[in-house]
Amino acid sequence: MSRSTAATGFAHVVPWAVAAVGLAIAASACSGLPHYAPSAHTYYISPSGQDSASGTSAGTAWQSLARVQKVQLRPRDQILLQGGARFSGTLKVAAGDAGNAGQPVVIGSYGTGNAVLQSSGDGIDVHDTGGVDIRDLTITGIGAPYSHGSGVNLYSDLASGTKPNHVTISGVDVSNFQTGIAIGAAGDTGFTDVAVRQARLHGNEDAGLKTYGPAFNAARPAYAHENIDLEAVQAYGNPGDPSVVAHSTGNGISLGSVRGAQVSGSSAYDNGANSAALAHDGPVGIWTYDSTGVVIEHDTAYDNHTASLADGAGFGLDDNVSSSTIQYDLAFHNDGPGIYVYTDTPTGLYTGDTIRYNISDNDGRKMPQNGGLAVYGTYVSGLQVYQNTVIMTGTGGQAPALLVSGSQSGITVRNNILATDGSPVATVLALTTSHVILQGNDYYAPSGLWYVVWSNTTYTNLSGWRAATGEERLSDQPTGLTVDPCFSGGRLPDIGSPAEARAVLPGCAALAGKGLDLAKLFQTSTGSTDYFGQVLSTPPPVGAA
Repeated sequence: MSRSTAATGFAHVVPWAVAAVGLAIAASACSGLPHYAPSAHTYYISPSGQDSASGTSAGTAWQSLARVQKVQLRPRDQILLQGGARFSGTLKVAAGDAGNAGQPVVIGSYGTGNAVLQSSGDGIDVHDTGGVDIRDLTITGIGAPYSHGSGVNLYSDLASGTKPNHVTISGVDVSNFQTGIAIGAAGDTGFTDVAVRQARLHGNEDAGLKTYGPAFNAARPAYAHENIDLEAVQAYGNPGDPSVVAHSTGNGISLGSVRGAQVSGSSAYDNGANSAALAHDGPVGIWTYDSTGVVIEHDTAYDNHTASLADGAGFGLDDNVSSSTIQYDLAFHNDGPGIYVYTDTPTGLYTGDTIRYNISDNDGRKMPQNGGLAVYGTYVSGLQVYQNTVIMTGTGGQAPALLVSGSQSGITVRNNILATDGSPVATVLALTTSHVILQGNDYYAPSGLWYVVWSNTTYTNLSGWRAATGEERLSDQPTGLTVDPCFSGGRLPDIGSPAEARAVLPGCAALAGKGLDLAKLFQTSTGSTDYFGQVLSTPPPVGAA
C-alpha cells in the first residue's frame, strides 16, 4: 500500500468520490431530469513534471505551484505534492475555491515522506473560505531574517455573514516563519470549526500558533472565531523578535478573539528567549485573551522565557477571558509563573474562570517575586482556584507559591498544596476576605521557615494568620494544614522533564481525604479524577493528586 493510502487516508483513486458520483447519476435517473455531480480531481505536482501536462496522475504531474493557482478548486479536489521533494512559492485557496465543509479540498503529499514547501511569504494561504484539509507537509520559511508571513495563514476579511467553516491541519512541521500557523480576521466573521492536530511548530519568530481578531469592544463583546480545537501540537523554540516592543513575541500558542476552544495533549517549551527586553508584554507558553469558553488541559509548558520583566509564564488567562479553564496541566522551570491570571481592563467581563488539578514546580526562575501561581492586575472576579500543587524552591526567599494582588473580587482558593523551602508560602497584598477566600489549603515549608505575607504583614504560623485575617475558616471552624505532603520524589522535588511529574505525587496519607468537599459545601462541579487520572475520593485529598 502506498503512503498516500496508509498514512494520509487519501489515494490516487478515491472510492467514496466514485460512489458519490454514482449516487448522483442514480438520483437523476429516478427523477427523469439530467443532473450530474461535478467530478472531483486529484492534481499531482512533482519537480520532474511539466506544467503543460494534465496533472491528473503521478505520471502526468505538473511541475510548479503556479500551475495549481490557475485551477479553481472545487469540493473534493486534492492537491498532492510529491513526498520528499521541495517546492517554492505559496499555495493559495481563495474565496470561490473549496467552501464545502462536508467535502473538503485536500492539500497534502503523495509517495514517500512529506513534501517540503518553502516560501518567503505565506506557505499556504486560505482566504475567506473553508472546507480545506491540509495534511502531511513540511512547510518552511527562509530562516533569519524570517519569512514575512505564516506557514499556514487562515485569514478572513469578510464584513458579515457566515463564518468560513471547517479547516483541518494535521501532520505538519512548520518552521522559520513569522508565525507557524495564524488564524486571523479583520472583523467578527472569522473561522469556525478549525482543528490542528499532530503539528510541530518551531523556530518561528512571533509564535508557534496564534488566533487573533479586531480590537476587543467591551460594550459589544464579539469573538472572531469559534470552535478551535488544538490537539498534540508542539510549539517550541519560537524565539521572539527583539525589535518589537508593541506586542509580545516568542509565544508558543496564543488564542485571541475565540468563542469556544480546546487545547489538549499539547506542549510549549523553550520559547521567548529572544523577545524584546523593553516590551510591556512578554511571551507565554500557552495562553488566551479576549476569549470565552476556552479549555486548556493535559498540556505541558516548561523552560519558556522572557527577555523583559513581564510574563514568561507557562499558562495564562489574560485580558477579558471568561468561562475558561486551565486544568490537568504541568508547568516547570518557566521564567514567570507556572500559571497566571491577569487583566487590567475594568470591563467586568473577566469572570467565571477556573484553575484546577495543575502542577507548577519551580517556576518563576527569572521573576520569583511573581510566584508559582499568580493572580494579579485588577478586576478579576469569580475565579476558582482549587486542587493544584505548587512548589517553589531555590529563590533565596523571594518566591511565594501563591501570589494574589490587585483589585480582585470573589476569588476562592481551596484544597491546594502550596510548598516552599523558605519563601512565603503565600503572599496576598492589599486584599481582605471580601476579595479572596483561602480554605482547606496545605501550606508547607520546613520547620522554622514558614510564613505568609498578608497586606504587608508577615505571619509566622497558621493560627496567628487565621485569627488576624479570618482566612482558613469555614463556618467559624478552622481549616487549612501545614503538613509535609510526603512527595514521592523527595521533600520538595524538582521536576526536570514531563516524564517526572509523578515525583510530586504525595507518598503518604497525610493529605488523603483531608480536602474540603467542594461539591457538597459549595456546589462546585469538581470533575471525577485528579491530575494523574485517579478517581477522587470523598472528601478529596489536598493538591492536584
